[in-house]
Amino acid sequence: MNSLDQNRPLMLSVLRIMSGLLFLAHGTQKYLSFPGGERAGSGWALDNPAAFAGIVEFGAGLLIVLGLFTRPAAFLASGTMAVAYFIGHMPKNFWPVNNMGDAAILYCFIFLYLVFAGPGPLSLDALRAQKRG
Repeated sequence: MNSLDQNRPLMLSVLRIMSGLLFLAHGTQKYLSFPGGERAGSGWALDNPAAFAGIVEFGAGLLIVLGLFTRPAAFLASGTMAVAYFIGHMPKNFWPVNNMGDAAILYCFIFLYLVFAGPGPLSLDALRAQKRG
């Protein structure tokens, strides 16, 4: 096994952590106003679909970062991003680069991959599995 193959499990964890942190930032912006920006604090009114997506971004994003209940959290996040793309982005324009939906598509498929690949070794799920068996 070459060094790239040896580091595959570790890099799965890195992918999970980084994508989870980026996803979590969308939720913290909507509900904690951090980081500041156009959507800061916009989730509290619960008056638009993005506010409900923010709940998933916050909760599932945190679980994905921690690697806790990774597969169900990633499944929920993936589905949320698929819905976000088809409801929020695709009606604006067919092409993702023009409808600003490329991030939603990437999140959808990264999280779908995590459903099947699992969290990797640097995760609370891996720690829980070690303690069980």
